[in-house]
Amino acid sequence: MIKAEWFYWLVGAVFIVMGLQTLLDRSNAKRYTSGTFWTLLGATFFYSSWVVDKSAPAEPLGIAVLILICLGGFNLVGKGTPRTTGEKQRTELAKRFGNKLFIPALTIPVVAVLCAVVVPKFHFGGHVIFEKGNETILGLGVGAIVALGVGMWVLREPRVSVPIHAGRGLLESMGWALLLPQLLAVLGAIFQAAGVGTQVGKVTEKILPNGQLLAAVALYCVGMFVFTVIMGNAFAAFPVMTAAVGWPVLVQHLHGNAPAVMAVGMLAGFCGTLCTPMAANFNLVPAALLELKDQYGPIKVQAPTGFILLACNILIIYFFAF
Repeated sequence: MIKAEWFYWLVGAVFIVMGLQTLLDRSNAKRYTSGTFWTLLGATFFYSSWVVDKSAPAEPLGIAVLILICLGGFNLVGKGTPRTTGEKQRTELAKRFGNKLFIPALTIPVVAVLCAVVVPKFHFGGHVIFEKGNETILGLGVGAIVALGVGMWVLREPRVSVPIHAGRGLLESMGWALLLPQLLAVLGAIFQAAGVGTQVGKVTEKILPNGQLLAAVALYCVGMFVFTVIMGNAFAAFPVMTAAVGWPVLVQHLHGNAPAVMAVGMLAGFCGTLCTPMAANFNLVPAALLELKDQYGPIKVQAPTGFILLACNILIIYFFAF
């Protein structure tokens, strides 16, 4: 049986290899701190397995996370010059291969779906092939590996070192922002465990006019928006605002349609995603990959749409969920 843990180890090994490459890259003015960042990140993928099975203490893992935060927060993660093709070469290759370049990218979702839907139906030696409950994440990993092979075949590239160096270039372009979604997701879990939603609910009861439906709906949607801006993740904001306003006020007290309230409330949170640098994978990472002069350019373009959609979501809940 193939375990999801093995996939995480593979990801960790890739980070460690690229971290060691960074340490040896003299073109990176911050190569020591950058190499430490990526190598330490890779090591956490292995050490966390021992923390989960309680064979190792969790404190070193927490210290490692704090070190990663400091290295990223103090701008100590830099970018070198990996051995890869230049802009002129990439343009020529794009003209040469055309739409064939999309084949590796499309391979990942195809293989992932097959692994999630088809593979669980087969057994080997009386055992399932993939660890039960993790077929999707394992399918994503298998899809990435298969896509790597397909990409090398399409481009007629026999050297494995080439995609590794190119991958490091992408990794350094994204930088520390690559970890922001995971860290913010943990922050959402911490908020939920700390009872932030309960405290927000108590404040809401005091300031919300009794029986004012529109005010309650607006508070829920704006709260989803604001908490998403803060945490960069609507899924992290959802349990906080739902525990505070969505369920006790809109559903239980005002008798709103629960699926409609919750679904549109999530959309209100996604409006906040359009307006925050904390949603790094949606806003900062694309700006870095496209080498935009203004790293906040995507946010400036998206923000007006985000506010318009927020108002629309408030009206949708008000008129159709009650």
